[in-house]
Amino acid sequence: MEIYTLDRDIPICCLKADSFPLGILPAHEKLHSLIPYISERNFFGISHPDRNGSIIYKAAAEEIKSGEAAGLNLETMTIKQGHYLSLFISNFHEDVQKIGKAFRQMIADPRIDPRGFCVEWYLNEKDVRCMVKISE
Repeated sequence: MEIYTLDRDIPICCLKADSFPLGILPAHEKLHSLIPYISERNFFGISHPDRNGSIIYKAAAEEIKSGEAAGLNLETMTIKQGHYLSLFISNFHEDVQKIGKAFRQMIADPRIDPRGFCVEWYLNEKDVRCMVKISE
């Protein structure tokens, strides 16, 4: 695990998955049909437990133009700048379970922000950076 510093807030457009974990891929596919890939845009997965302990998952894309999410009827959120616990996973498709293992390891750390959420930052088609914000 390492400390990763996010140097700016990232506004994102979100599409909630119908279920977790089975709804993750369909949510990303639908989001990509609405917001195609361009090199200037980052894609994410956002997750956190609800009051009952069930996981809420959202496929997300960086909002490049103000109002972009509203025009697509998508929820907006912000990934806040600051320090994050982080694990980098290369070739995540070879073992998708590594993502869940990474988050279980990070959320057990007493430094995490209890109001935060888990962030999957898809750096390209093979690599993902898993992050959880540290309490400031």
